[in-house]
Amino acid sequence: MSITIKTREEIEKIKAANQIIARLYNEILPSKIVPGASTGELNKIIEDYIRSQGAVPATIGVGGPQNAYPAGSCISVNEVVVHGIPSDRILQEGDIVSIDTVTNLDGYFGDSAITFPVGEIDEESKKLLEVTKKALEIGIEQCYAGNRLGDLGNAIESYVKKNKFTVVRDFCGHGVGYTMHEDPMVMNFGRKGRGIKLEEGMVIAIEPMVNSGSYKVGILDDGWTAVTKDGKRSAHFEHSVAIVDGKPLILSEYEK
Repeated sequence: MSITIKTREEIEKIKAANQIIARLYNEILPSKIVPGASTGELNKIIEDYIRSQGAVPATIGVGGPQNAYPAGSCISVNEVVVHGIPSDRILQEGDIVSIDTVTNLDGYFGDSAITFPVGEIDEESKKLLEVTKKALEIGIEQCYAGNRLGDLGNAIESYVKKNKFTVVRDFCGHGVGYTMHEDPMVMNFGRKGRGIKLEEGMVIAIEPMVNSGSYKVGILDDGWTAVTKDGKRSAHFEHSVAIVDGKPLILSEYEK
């Protein structure tokens, strides 16, 4: 395992890459995520905006020539957990849609995800979004120097379980900054006091994926799209977080 420590200057550059995503999620996309919009149309908006900010949509081509990811965002609807490929799928009233975006700005990477409601959604879906977002906040609270990754994962899983949902175990968070995916892996479950110790200057992407039913997932024939095995809904929230002055600094939090 090779964990990189970032300088303050590098953290600011990673933050700049993340702020492009934050503006997308707060200024651009909310008015576009409506019944009748296609996930392909949303992806074009995302790619165009990222490029307009002088950055590159970093997910394009991930996976290599054999099965390269084809789009500048992952857009996952309802039972799709992560890595949904944008297409002509039309959003319907009552859907939930998770958008996961990675930017490369001058060689520094930002990574953040959010789940949006499409119009009015049912009460269970509302609770799923609220619990997943809160689970992310609880995980971030554990992200301070001297704490361990097991403490972070345990806090997330305990909260999710208390609310009768499950955390996905097949996917996790990760280090981020110089590349899209770096060490360490950041699990959304764990045992207190276990795992690597968090240090000043570490930057990690914390991203609970929470299911309404079973935590089990399967991969579709495209090699990318991960879905819940029981067909129930899943939500996904993610922030890139640096440890600065011993405490968590959310790099992808929206700043007007």
